[in-house]
Order: sequence, then C-alpha cells, then structure tokens
Amino acid sequence: MTKTKNSWFIIVNPHAGSGKTMKEWPAGQSRLDELGVNYNAVLTSHRAHATTLACFAASKGYRRILGVGGDGTIHEIFNGILKWCEENGADPSEFYLGVAPIGSGNDWIKAFDIEKDVVTVADLMAKESFGQEDVVKVELADDKVCYMANIGGLGFDSHVCEIVNRQKAAGRRNKMIYANALRRTIFSLRAINLQILADGEEVHNGPCLSIALGNGRYSGSGMCQVPLAEINDGILDVMIVPKLPLKILLKEVKRIFGHNVHESEYIKYVRCKTLEILPLDARSKDIVEVDGEIEGMLPARVSVTGQKVNALTW
Repeated sequence: MTKTKNSWFIIVNPHAGSGKTMKEWPAGQSRLDELGVNYNAVLTSHRAHATTLACFAASKGYRRILGVGGDGTIHEIFNGILKWCEENGADPSEFYLGVAPIGSGNDWIKAFDIEKDVVTVADLMAKESFGQEDVVKVELADDKVCYMANIGGLGFDSHVCEIVNRQKAAGRRNKMIYANALRRTIFSLRAINLQILADGEEVHNGPCLSIALGNGRYSGSGMCQVPLAEINDGILDVMIVPKLPLKILLKEVKRIFGHNVHESEYIKYVRCKTLEILPLDARSKDIVEVDGEIEGMLPARVSVTGQKVNALTW
C-alpha cells in the first residue's frame, strides 16, 4: 500500500490567464518556501494533462493537490481525483484541493471567498484552512462520465463555451472573446426540445433555450445564474430558460446579473439532488459543458453523490 504524503502536489498550468502564470506564480512559490510548506511542483503540457497528473499524484499517496491556473485547471484536477477515487474505492474526503487563481474567470474560488492572490493562497495552505464541497457526477451519452466542480449547462450556455474554447485554442486570450461568443450565440440561438426531471418529477417538457446547473454559484467571470447555490449543501441548483418571446427574454436575462433570476415568473428555478435531461428529438441532442469544458452530449443525468471533497477556503 502506498504511504500517504503530507506534502502538496502542485500542478502548474503555464498557459492560464493568457500566459500570466510564469509571471504571477513565483510570488506564491516564494511564499510557500518562506513558510516551510513542503511541495512538489510539475507543469502541464497539453489539454487534460492536469487530470492525468492528479491521478498520478493520488496513486503516489498525495492527498493535497493544488492547481495553478483557472477554472479549467481545477476542473481537470477535480476529475482526476474523483476518477481515481472511483477506480480505487477511495473516499474523496481524504483529498484536499485548492487553486492559485491565475485564470481569466476564476469563478470556482468565489464559493470559498478566496481572493485572486497567489500569496494569500500560499498562506491558506500553510494554515491548512479548509472547507468542503459536494461531489456532483455527470453521466452523458456514450457512457461518458465526468464530475462538476462548479457549474455546467447546455443550450445557449454550452454553445457560448464552445466558441470561447475554440478561440482560446486558436491563440486568442483577451477578454473580448467572451463578448464575441455571446454575440455570435445570440444570433444563432435556437430552442431544443427537452424533458427535464428533478428527483424523478417532470419540471419541463418542451422547447428550451438554456440550462445552468450549479454546484457553485458563479460562472462567466461573475455571472450568477444559480443565486441560491451553496457548494456544500448537498443540493443541485438548476436554472431553466424556456422558449420565450424576445421582448420578455431580454428583460428576464437581466435578472442573471442582478442575482434574482430565481424570482422570475418565466424562468424556472429548481433545486434537487438528481436531474435528468432527455432530448425529445434527434436535433435536440445538444452538447453539454461542465466547468466551461464541452464534455459530451445529451441525454444527461446529474447527481449529487453525497460525498465531499475538502477545499481551501478563507
């Protein structure tokens, strides 16, 4: 049996935050050295490498794993840890997860009141200041399984993510890529026909424009589509935007930025432990994003497993 290590395994994404990692992270590393925190740091070299490295770290006995990067980095590490736990029958609560935020969005850390400051994160690592978050499992078409650290979605939500990721892959890293993706998606938006079940009860049947699934509360650099979400309450928060007249839709979308979308009489807000999303026709087998990454296609089953992972918190 591999001996559990008390030191940190740090996975550094050198491309995060438009390539700012190698400028910002040295201050955090110097602070760790100053505080006497033991760690082993490695660099990622390609997409999904952080998942592979997190699995490797877990197999070598590391239970404290830090990502240096953004929400995409934490998604990969979260999945690496949980897939390793599932394959090896380990309890996710053995693991302690954190991120030194250098990404463009940094929405996951908002659930833990952590500032975008690598030195502060180093201090929290030394203090061993931890909270917990729920494990949310996402099962998709073709037996694809992943885990959601923060927020997922489909429809408008997933197609914006797809365009953003395509632009990032082409080397575009400025903030305008999000605005451009929003504009392009609005003009090509179409409804898809879905049946949606929350804890086995039908909550929607028919045309739908967008769905947001929340473990955490924030996405898209601070947008709040699931304002009642708490990352450790054992509940999944869901926002469902049915097909609406454009005049009403534009009015209601403003609520997302006002943190009160759950009060809308047109947009549906659901809280549950298990959500099933079933396409009613072939053209409605839409793509699904999880933590900003396109992970697969409908149908989907999303469930709060009852397990917990520890996470750095203020």
